[in-house]
Amino acid sequence: MIRTGHISLVLVTIFLAAYAGRQLARLVGQPSVVGEVAAGLVLGPAVVAIGGHGLLGRLLPADVFSPVRQLAHIGLVLFVVGVLRQMRSGGSWATRRAIGWVTFGALVPPLTAGFALAGWVLWRSGPGLRGDAPTPSLVLLLGVSMSVTAIPVLARILEDRGLTYTRAGRLSLAGAAVIDGVAWLLLTLAIGLAGGGSGDSVNRMAALAAGVTAAFVLARLLRAPVAGRLCGRLPWLSAVAVAALALTASWLMQRCGLSEVLGALLVGAALPAADEHGPWGRAVHRVSRTGALLIPLFFVVTGVSVFAGRLGSGSWQACVLATAAGLVAKIGGGYLGARLGGESHRVGLQVGVLLNTRGLTELVILQAGFSAGILTPRMYLALVVMALVTTAATGPLYTLVERQTSTAEELEASTVRA
Repeated sequence: MIRTGHISLVLVTIFLAAYAGRQLARLVGQPSVVGEVAAGLVLGPAVVAIGGHGLLGRLLPADVFSPVRQLAHIGLVLFVVGVLRQMRSGGSWATRRAIGWVTFGALVPPLTAGFALAGWVLWRSGPGLRGDAPTPSLVLLLGVSMSVTAIPVLARILEDRGLTYTRAGRLSLAGAAVIDGVAWLLLTLAIGLAGGGSGDSVNRMAALAAGVTAAFVLARLLRAPVAGRLCGRLPWLSAVAVAALALTASWLMQRCGLSEVLGALLVGAALPAADEHGPWGRAVHRVSRTGALLIPLFFVVTGVSVFAGRLGSGSWQACVLATAAGLVAKIGGGYLGARLGGESHRVGLQVGVLLNTRGLTELVILQAGFSAGILTPRMYLALVVMALVTTAATGPLYTLVERQTSTAEELEASTVRA
């Protein structure tokens, strides 16, 4: 029997913790999403630290945890639809040459760093990090995890700092859109290769091909003028239909042995890439906002499922290596790409730092890899820490770059005048 009162109390507690995390993040100058993620991830382990797993079991028994987990995954699916819409509209004005080099610099070095991390995991780490996933899927996923940039969080940081229409802001958004498109394709390939045998892999790739075909057909139908008019006349019904399509596609992907995230991505890709204030933009915004309200549940469920147990010392070594590789490869690669594209030293540093924002998009990709059995709990923890640290570092590093470059320019100007 479902205990409605108990579930309601758990939900209220989670949302209050998320609110507290957002407020704390704002106080220290971080994007609110960073505090929300951190609060959700530590809630479960904090309960274990206070009263052990017995207390956690009493607070979250199976008949309470199960519906909370279902709501969490519903929120994840709905949120991903909005993430993909922002990714598709994230490209903005900048020269093609500059965008091309920024994309190359912020994609290839991080991919290489991920492959190097995979080499360490495969040959130097213990089974707690390696797991039993096929080597190609693990290598691909670690490469993707180093490459991704979170457009939703990046866009929020740019807006908060008034950087949306600057050269660095436009370049970072345009490059992030291309990079994340490649990242999702590689994620799909990694999950498709993660089957238990060749037959499973063939079946999963066939299911994915069928899903892509269905998304293509759906896209053609939704781009018809009559569909746009109906969406404008029935906005709430359109939002419900988009949510239902995303949830159905995600359920079908799961039944076929693939990640639920892929179903949401296919539906998001099929939706018309209209502006935010158009009928489809408003419908997707409602869906994404609902997902954003439920996404704290996803982080709590993750914290309880993964981080409440003993993870071992090897996890912390992986945390350090993953974080260092993520910072150096993304910032250095973004800077190099911008410089090769003809940008100044200052813009190059700004672009590298901004593209280092991984945020929720990274966590969604990691969740997909974890659900597919590619990542072990210890490796998952290491990459989540990397995502949080690199995202939290964006604001302070950008401020540092601004101060240093401004000081250097002032010194240069005074030298010229002298």
